[in-house]
Order: sequence, then structure tokens, then C-alpha cells
Amino acid sequence: MSHVDFWTYERPYIQAGTGAICGIDEAGRGPLAGPVCAAAVILPPELDVDAVLPGLNDSKRLTDKTRRTLMEKICACAVDYHVAFATEKEIDEINILQATFLAMARAVAGLRERPALALVDGNRPPDLGEIPVKTIVRGDSQSANIAAASILAKVSRDDVMLRLAEQYPQYGFDIHKGYGTRRHYGALEAFGPCPAHRQSFLRKFYARA
Repeated sequence: MSHVDFWTYERPYIQAGTGAICGIDEAGRGPLAGPVCAAAVILPPELDVDAVLPGLNDSKRLTDKTRRTLMEKICACAVDYHVAFATEKEIDEINILQATFLAMARAVAGLRERPALALVDGNRPPDLGEIPVKTIVRGDSQSANIAAASILAKVSRDDVMLRLAEQYPQYGFDIHKGYGTRRHYGALEAFGPCPAHRQSFLRKFYARA
């Protein structure tokens, strides 16, 4: 049984009849390669998390197998969900924060149901036009909708990195998912960057080379 009330933040809005509430989270802000991913999820109000999504939590606290099992259940029970990306080129052009916001806006725009409120993990709100935004620090371990979004974003981005690993096997993207590990930097020194790398994230690497 979960010891977290995953509806603490949503409940006042649900009781006030606010309308559809979506959770938004991202994956992949820190890596040297690959896109940044965002997901928007609308779960049924006051869904019994323990019964339907047992083990729901911040995606970083879960194993890959658990994340994938939960993703299937989230997609099956959600009122609506959408996953979107901002590319490596967009990250280089507008910076990682703005690219993250762009991916979040795309995720919300892809929903069939327009949310009345967006709950976003972190402390920086994206511009979602007329949709009100509430930020929640560590929301991915406190809000059911954000936790669900964190899982969809993480699994979806991991799958992109697995495909990139097949395309560029020398970098080990399947192992480190693009993060700046010793192995990754070793591959960069041996082979140089590939089109999947974020050039703006490699400035320190170039400077020391």
C-alpha cells in the first residue's frame, strides 16, 4: 500500500469542479545526446492508485521493468495522455529550459481533452497559453498525474535512446541513455560527436580537447 496521498494537490480542484487536471513531467534535460521528452497525463479523478497503479512513484525511483509495466496500466486507465519531444537541434537553438517548455507545450497540445489545469513538476512554469499552471517541487513523487507523466516521459525517451544505440552503437546509448558517463566521454574522445549529440552540451568537452 502507498503511504503517499497522491491526490493531495488535485483534490481541492476536483472538489471545486475545476475540470480535467493534467500532470506534466519531462525526461532527459541533463544528457549530452538525444531529445528532451515531456508527457501530459489526465488520470480519472481520485483513481485508486494502490489498486490500479501499484508502485506508482517518481520514475527515477523505479526499475525499467516496473516503469514499463506501469506505463501499460497508465495508458489503459488514463482519460487522456500524450508524449512529445524537442529535438537536439531545438535544444541547441533555444537552450534546454526553453526546449523542455516546448516539449511540455507540445504534449499538452496533443491531448484530445483540453485540461482546465496543469500540474507541472519543478518550480518553473511553462507557458501553456490560457491553461493555468501550478508548479510542484518533487511533484513526481506526490501527485498521481505528475508521477504518471514522469513514467511515460522516461520510458518514451529511453526507447528513443535504444533506437539511437542501434544507429550509433559505438557510444553505448543503450546503457547510459546519453548521460555524461565516463564511457560516454571516452566514446566522444574516440569517435567525436554524432548527429544525436547536443552541441551546446559539449562546449566543456571541446574546450578541454
